[in-house]
Amino acid sequence: MDFLFNFNILFYIVAYVAGSIPFGLLLAKVFAGVNIKEHGSKSIGATNVLRVVKETNPSLAKKLSVATVILDALKGTIVILIAMMLDASTSTLWAIAVLAILGHCYSIFLGLEGGKGVATGLGVFLVLIPIPTLIGAVVWIFCAKVLKVSSLSSLLGLTAVVIAALFLNNGLEIGSNAPMYLIAFIIYYKHIPNILRLIKGEEKKVI
Repeated sequence: MDFLFNFNILFYIVAYVAGSIPFGLLLAKVFAGVNIKEHGSKSIGATNVLRVVKETNPSLAKKLSVATVILDALKGTIVILIAMMLDASTSTLWAIAVLAILGHCYSIFLGLEGGKGVATGLGVFLVLIPIPTLIGAVVWIFCAKVLKVSSLSSLLGLTAVVIAALFLNNGLEIGSNAPMYLIAFIIYYKHIPNILRLIKGEEKKVI
């Protein structure tokens, strides 16, 4: 049982559990009285919070959507920042980032279902590769304004983060870009239904 008290193992467990907290689901239930797992795309992310709550309370929908993005981003950010203060290695920080994403996408509280990892990915990337992430965020916001398709904007923003990291940071500082690629893969994988709808021209816009 000693491994449970290992510094890294404890942070990995906390990262996954924190990532698993379904803030979008909780906010919509508490403040709007709706279960977003039963409506819309049934995702626990900010876009579905906006779509579902907007049907009954448009002004509240925007607030809850923004709150969902912020809280989902902070799930990974806070754990990483605490680990940084305790002098965790860069490799450990990236492992925490991956586990926070996995927690959000495959939540222990939702039977290993969950969201698509965009906001949580934004949060962990912002701490670990800030400049590329800011570039990706600008691409994300610009595309969202122009295209008004949440999934496509998110994927373009994510792609911009990875490309910018490779060019500006020359990759990661741990001798491997694998954690960044893994996070990107998880987010892309969770977006496969959206990608298929985009190809068919059936993906809904966020108005």
